[in-house]
Amino acid sequence: MKSAVEDKFPISKTSRRSFLAATTGAALTTIVPRHVLGGAGFIPPSERVNLAGIGAGGMGGGDIATLARLGVNVVALCDVDDKRAAGSYQAFPRARRYKDFREMLDKEAKHIDAVSVGTPDHIHAVASMAAIRAGKHVYCQKPLTRTLHECRAVTEAAHVAGIATQMGNQGHATEGARLTNEWIRAGILGAVREVHVWSDRAGRLWKQGIGRPTSRPPVPSTLSWDLWLGPVHARPYSPAYVPVTWRGWWDFGTGALGDMGCHIIDHPVWALELGPPSMIEARTTIDGSVLDGNMPNAETYPIASIIYYEFPERGARPAVRMTWYDGGLMPQTPTLMPRNQQLPDNGVLYIGSKGMMVHSSHGGMPQLLPAELHQDAAKIAKTMSRSPGHYEEWVAACKGGSRPVSNFDYAGPLTEIVLLGVLSLRAPGRRLEWDNLNLKVKNIPELNQFVRPGYRKGWSL
Repeated sequence: MKSAVEDKFPISKTSRRSFLAATTGAALTTIVPRHVLGGAGFIPPSERVNLAGIGAGGMGGGDIATLARLGVNVVALCDVDDKRAAGSYQAFPRARRYKDFREMLDKEAKHIDAVSVGTPDHIHAVASMAAIRAGKHVYCQKPLTRTLHECRAVTEAAHVAGIATQMGNQGHATEGARLTNEWIRAGILGAVREVHVWSDRAGRLWKQGIGRPTSRPPVPSTLSWDLWLGPVHARPYSPAYVPVTWRGWWDFGTGALGDMGCHIIDHPVWALELGPPSMIEARTTIDGSVLDGNMPNAETYPIASIIYYEFPERGARPAVRMTWYDGGLMPQTPTLMPRNQQLPDNGVLYIGSKGMMVHSSHGGMPQLLPAELHQDAAKIAKTMSRSPGHYEEWVAACKGGSRPVSNFDYAGPLTEIVLLGVLSLRAPGRRLEWDNLNLKVKNIPELNQFVRPGYRKGWSL
């Protein structure tokens, strides 16, 4: 099946198969040493990366500030809310300001080398694709996109364009992430067939299980509501959507799984070399009652959910069942853990034939159970290159260095796994059978409308 992005970036059938095969694994790459990025002193203009930021408030503003501390030159800033972006505007007074990223990329094309995308989820794909088409290096916050079709299209386009890319799952660069990989691949846990992953985010930082607001307050004078909506079909402004609470709404965010999955699921996907799942099934609650096949709220994500993933065998590696929990639900604390210790609020539990391992989100340092396994782990060689830092990787790649480890060839398939769990929430209690090559649900065809939902007039990939 030919994707829409191939109209802009043609891919032959052979190269497309090779691309898909390459991106279903989790290949390790060499990380550029810290000295390549230069010291803390003067950076010649010829070595500077000229950056445009799309989304200058919140996490996007934090990304821009971090990149600036690494010597990146902030040339232009785009944000639909002047109040939200005020901190970045003050920090970078010489940066030219825009409301519409399309206008910014058009006018600044000759002046920028790279783009940072730190917007709500529903803008990630259109902003990233516009930057890719302009030939710019792209840093995009997680999840890479809001929908599965967007994810595949952006991943393919970046792959063909050959630009430097990085998704904002910072834990991918940590020491804990590398130890997790090295210990699992060395067989410390034996055969791992069961993984549990969880987050406390649902309902804690935003509301879920609620309906669309009926009040019609005026749009704040600092906010361009039409541009904030972007490709999403128009609806009246409400403070129920902004600035952070958009995560709980189907049309704008991807819920707790989309928010934290790329930080948490990342590590078992990487260490166990998980490709696309063969089956996904969700159990949800919309009113705090017992988990069941409740019909989903049409506006917001369920109050709590458990999502089951089944991954097939990969060569000599056994099949894996991975279970996601949110909304206050968690796996049971292993009896092997010390009595005064509980599972972290966000984390991963691996269950192997020889033992267990626990770590928190963002590549937290792994803990082996029973504790005696750490004696064996201490003897395992460090076979993976260590990262100079998540943002440092991308800056170095923009200057011609090695690819960042969470480049879109890795981050795209990871995000697809996350988004398949999100999709399963549309049909709780039903087993989704997934056709990865053709990007379709095989047994519940009515779900495919959510794989590639339409954009409103004036917006496209």
